[in-house]
Amino acid sequence: MDTQTWDTLVASMRNACTADLTQGAAPRPVIMPLVRGELVGLVRLRPTKGGQDAMSAIVELSNVAAAAGADEVVLAWETGEVATSCGLAVTGPAPCLNMVHATRDGHVLHQLPYALEPLAASPDGPAATGPRWLPAPDPQPGGELVPPVQAALTYSFTPLELDHPSPFGVTVLLMEDDGYSVHLTDTFAP
Repeated sequence: MDTQTWDTLVASMRNACTADLTQGAAPRPVIMPLVRGELVGLVRLRPTKGGQDAMSAIVELSNVAAAAGADEVVLAWETGEVATSCGLAVTGPAPCLNMVHATRDGHVLHQLPYALEPLAASPDGPAATGPRWLPAPDPQPGGELVPPVQAALTYSFTPLELDHPSPFGVTVLLMEDDGYSVHLTDTFAP
């Protein structure tokens, strides 16, 4: 992946995180598979019941990447949201937007910590909060990942064995039917 694509993905995830937080929502995990440096699309986690369901749903994000034959993936998640929804201990900075860039050969963890700050009060209720982005630590090659994220990366590079004329298209449809939000680029629309 080139630097411009990476910078665009980081800016996009920071903006999405900011939008979610200012609306009082927890940012949901997102996977962005790439094939030969081209973005396939974006898959956002489906609503979950927490615990094992949340962990399984994060792992299932890998399905579109595997079906597309991705050679790179970027997975983004918020430390506290994933820890809470999966019933895991918080590891690393919190609150923090994490982005991991992975290939078959390994991964690099990028952490984007922030502090929540109140925004202007609304006449309809209490003031919303938004992130103030803090200095990011250096990228961590092989950085420690929570188990469902590590599993999602592993399965992203494991070919799906589907007996169907369009394994990618059917995978996208099944993911959407399961409640995942799937947005494909024009190049990869089934």
